[in-house]
Amino acid sequence: MAAKIILITGVTRGLGRAMVDEFVRLGHTVLGCGRSKDGIERLRRQVGPPHDFATVDVAFDDEVKAWAGRLLRPFGPPDLVLNNAGVINQNAPLWEIGSREFSQVIDVNIKGIANVIRHFVPAMVKRKCGVIVNFSSGWGRSTDAEVAPYCATKWAVEGLTQAFAQELPYGMATVALNPGIINTEMLQSCFGGSASGYLSPAEWAKSAVPFLLKLGPDDNGKPLTAPNG
Repeated sequence: MAAKIILITGVTRGLGRAMVDEFVRLGHTVLGCGRSKDGIERLRRQVGPPHDFATVDVAFDDEVKAWAGRLLRPFGPPDLVLNNAGVINQNAPLWEIGSREFSQVIDVNIKGIANVIRHFVPAMVKRKCGVIVNFSSGWGRSTDAEVAPYCATKWAVEGLTQAFAQELPYGMATVALNPGIINTEMLQSCFGGSASGYLSPAEWAKSAVPFLLKLGPDDNGKPLTAPNG
């Protein structure tokens, strides 16, 4: 497979970090961002050029705009955009979740995706090529108690993606992806010690990354689930 330009948000931990390693191993160029300055610095030391990593909070449109402006000139439009960045509320009944925490979940999980689309996708549309994957969840197609804000955002991702798919030119695709249940810090916050019974992010990436690389125009608008092992 020809080398591709892969754009990933939320690269400093969990699935994002695991995907970086696997895409790099397979010979692709990774452009990534995360909110943790220390995490980005570690990535830069461990994974050097031609890969590029930046401290960006996708919830802030101006930060994403500046990031896109810096990357699109030297690298051109990405072939694959992975809107992976996400946060979850602390387990609690909806009425106990403060407005600031609720807003943060919405700002990262929904507005973050829209911000990335706003500033990277026009260049992809001009070329009429590329795939945008918006990370959803099993809780974007079902629900559970004490994670109402998170469920709300992931259901929104599903709807946003299906509408967005109808706007893209032929030759492009966007999909909402349920990654499955993986032993990440996010899962641990909900499942506690039982999270250890699920795949690690690195194990997940071994099968998920080849799956992501094969996505194309025929997948446009589909709600998909990543293979798990």
